[in-house]
Amino acid sequence: MTIELLTAARIVPVVVIDEAAQAMDVATALLDGGITCAEITLRTPAGVAALAAISALDGFTVGAGTVLTPAQVDECVDAGARFIVSPGLDEQVVARALELGVAVIPGVATATEIQRALRVGVDHVKFFPANHLGGLPAIDALSAPFPGVRFMPSGGVGEANALDYLGHPAVFAIGGSWMVGRSAIAAGDFEGIRAASAAATALIGGAR
Repeated sequence: MTIELLTAARIVPVVVIDEAAQAMDVATALLDGGITCAEITLRTPAGVAALAAISALDGFTVGAGTVLTPAQVDECVDAGARFIVSPGLDEQVVARALELGVAVIPGVATATEIQRALRVGVDHVKFFPANHLGGLPAIDALSAPFPGVRFMPSGGVGEANALDYLGHPAVFAIGGSWMVGRSAIAAGDFEGIRAASAAATALIGGAR
């Protein structure tokens, strides 16, 4: 299952690509650095094309992020997305992903949204924006009444707090972009991305 692959990876890079032609180089740099998955966001017009290019890379699990509509779910799954991530909880987006047999990780910020996620059959959620919502203390508080829910904090997650988040039993993975910044991609600094990915892999090694 895709969720199991993301859980094993522990870190899901959040990638913003402006030129689809760079997508395979970015994914290869991540993979060479030991990172086996990525969330390609739809924040730019190049997102879907980048996703399609990366889907051909062996040993790499690629998904789509910033997915806001059921139509985008269709487009991303057609392009090869193996999981769907949303910044918030949209029941129609969740339903379409599940209908297509694709893992979906909707964003939540409150207990009410977690209950809604559970109602539509989802127990792995994105906690976003994590730091602004209270970080680990908030996850700790929310996990008490929802012991079966697993969180992927994203938003303000980086080298300084990655291990803290990964050390929480309710956290199955973290989302972050510090190893694959938009400016590094634009500059074609794929060796820098590889090196930063290797450092991130070494950092989270103790949290596996």
